Amino acid sequence: MTEELSGRVAVVTGGAGGLGRATVERLLEDGARVVIADLDRDIGESLADDHGPDVRFRQTDVTVAEQVRELVGFAVEEFGGLHLMVNNAGVPGAMHQSLLDEDFADFQHILAVNLLGVMAGTQAAAGHMAANGGGAIVNVSSIGGVQAGPGVLTYRASKAAVIHFTKCVAIDLAPYGIRVNCIAPGGIPTRFLASATAQEADNEEITRRIRAQMAAIQPLERQGIPRDVAEAVAYLGGPRSSHVTGTLLTVDGGTTAGLKPPARPAQADTSAR
Repeated sequence: MTEELSGRVAVVTGGAGGLGRATVERLLEDGARVVIADLDRDIGESLADDHGPDVRFRQTDVTVAEQVRELVGFAVEEFGGLHLMVNNAGVPGAMHQSLLDEDFADFQHILAVNLLGVMAGTQAAAGHMAANGGGAIVNVSSIGGVQAGPGVLTYRASKAAVIHFTKCVAIDLAPYGIRVNCIAPGGIPTRFLASATAQEADNEEITRRIRAQMAAIQPLERQGIPRDVAEAVAYLGGPRSSHVTGTLLTVDGGTTAGLKPPARPAQADTSAR
């Protein structure tokens, strides 16, 4: 435990599972007090209970701006302030592989959660921070918003918008001492991908195949884990990044840097010749 965030208060949206849960636990290790915001009341309350008096849960729908404002007010009321806002809540959308197959049935919902939720969270947090000496906001995007590719087009578009939004508001909020940065995770194994393929007939096999494909092009051999993303949040939300704003940090094992090189053929042993 570094206690770098001792005395600080953080809110993590989508904090009940996957990347959000790992982030909550990492921020607690740094001494922060944390409010978990999520739609899943049962898991959220259980997680808060498991981690003691420095954690609260608030059921929140990030697509409703008023609920997000109330979330910030709740954090201030419970813990006396807000210093770090982590806009992590997101949804994947269905795995359509071509624009020609896309019916846009989930377009509004994906944009509402992935983009409006981030914008509302940033605005609500900044309203408090601007009047109280500043703070840090970390928005969670995806490498799907960095690299072009087929399928999940609305999801990719929403995540690309989060990146550009982050850069814009980093400039807008800098005079108030508010830093705004963005993280783009790569193929981190959570329930997120599985939910994207839930409507497919063989979703478990599709999920396995997609994860295998992602691992095959990742330069680093080790599979990423939610803790990797949580470490990035702790850095961008803490004092070590005090001069960092408007940046995108990819946590993807090098995937967006370039393709993994092909395996070298085994060399014949000529020592006995």
